Amino acid sequence: MTYSRTIPIEFCHCDPAGIVFYPRYAEMVNHMVENFFLEVVGHGFGPMMAAGQGMPTVALEMAFRKPSRLGDRVEWTLAVEHLGRTSARFLIRAEDRVEVRATVVWMARDFTPSPWPDDIRTILEAHHA
Repeated sequence: MTYSRTIPIEFCHCDPAGIVFYPRYAEMVNHMVENFFLEVVGHGFGPMMAAGQGMPTVALEMAFRKPSRLGDRVEWTLAVEHLGRTSARFLIRAEDRVEVRATVVWMARDFTPSPWPDDIRTILEAHHA
């Protein structure tokens, strides 16, 4: 199963040439992960932080294949490519434009990697590609 969402390319995403400035893609990747956790996993980042939990990105690999331009509406998809005991690697694609591998780690209150909670792991397993 994959999670998908359309992200419109707005002026704030673009450089003077009218194409997405590449660091903005990292923000869009975070947008995908955050909304996946809110809408599918049922764990929003706000409540996670309030509970002293977190899920920082520890690795980010991006391949830029084709530019996105102001006014485009880009369909993004997210799948769980790898699920470890404390980490997960997401394969995130923006159509034929960008392919991203983002690795996150579940953190406990003391900021150490911790096993995924059972309810989260079950949902991540269902989205494993």
